[in-house]
Amino acid sequence: MRLWPSAARSIQNATTAYEVAGAAPTKRQKDTRGSTMAQEQLSISDIPANITPREMRHIIREGRFSGPTSGLCPGHAQGNLIVLPKEDAYDFLLFAMRNPKPCPILEVSEVGDRFFHTSSADCDIANDFPRYRVYRDGVMVDDPTSVEDLWRDDLVAFLIGCSFSFESELIEAGIEMRHNTQGRNVSMYITNIACEPAGKMSGNMVVSMRPIPYEQVVRAVQISGAIPKVHGAPIHIGDPSVIGIDDISKPDFGDAVDIHEGEVPVFWPCGVTPQSVVMNVKPKFAITHAPGCMLITDTKNISLKF
Repeated sequence: MRLWPSAARSIQNATTAYEVAGAAPTKRQKDTRGSTMAQEQLSISDIPANITPREMRHIIREGRFSGPTSGLCPGHAQGNLIVLPKEDAYDFLLFAMRNPKPCPILEVSEVGDRFFHTSSADCDIANDFPRYRVYRDGVMVDDPTSVEDLWRDDLVAFLIGCSFSFESELIEAGIEMRHNTQGRNVSMYITNIACEPAGKMSGNMVVSMRPIPYEQVVRAVQISGAIPKVHGAPIHIGDPSVIGIDDISKPDFGDAVDIHEGEVPVFWPCGVTPQSVVMNVKPKFAITHAPGCMLITDTKNISLKF
């Protein structure tokens, strides 16, 4: 992948900053540093193929990348996010344990801790996702690139496995990821598949869809099924109406992609499911990632296999 000169300078500046200071300036801190604010936003085509997860997190932390993360740092696990007050956290933990396909937990923070420690080193929950969603009473009220100013001592963060993690293995097997080819976010849909409730938490499963040629479906199932901590095998293959999707060209999250003749839509459980739950049960406060904008962890996919 080509790295444009401007991107190379930007990445070098980011690298120098955290080598000298020990950590990249956060997005909120940047607002008080006019010189860093002047640096340009990177697109996914500007990011080198060999960038490390830590380097990418620092670029995101500085506010230089705010888009979908599919295709970045292949071979490393990516994660979804939901942050809830302590009073709601146990119910969600129980919900995730009862629904491991859409909500496979990679890590849970300590109460009030703004950093993950197991999946990644130097990982700022409030700044290292490209974009967030903020919910109040089940309604999305903002989609900022930082939630540092919203962080509270009673918050608990859950990192949930993401299907972007196994895409690099599908690509290695010769299976096209259409959303990458078309420069779009993956298509995601709220289904009629009810998750098993837990306490106050309930809602329907969200799925991500990738069109796969018929002759490659079995291989796609085998590859993804070997990594259950990032959703594993598909939940449905074929007719979308069976799982409550009336119009596949109108996803609830992400972007529509082309489905060619000889291809079948394949649906995987999706870590946006907690957002469906939040919209359903309406907790007073919640933070999630913006769909498609994941945390890129230091964890390698191979460590999550059976």
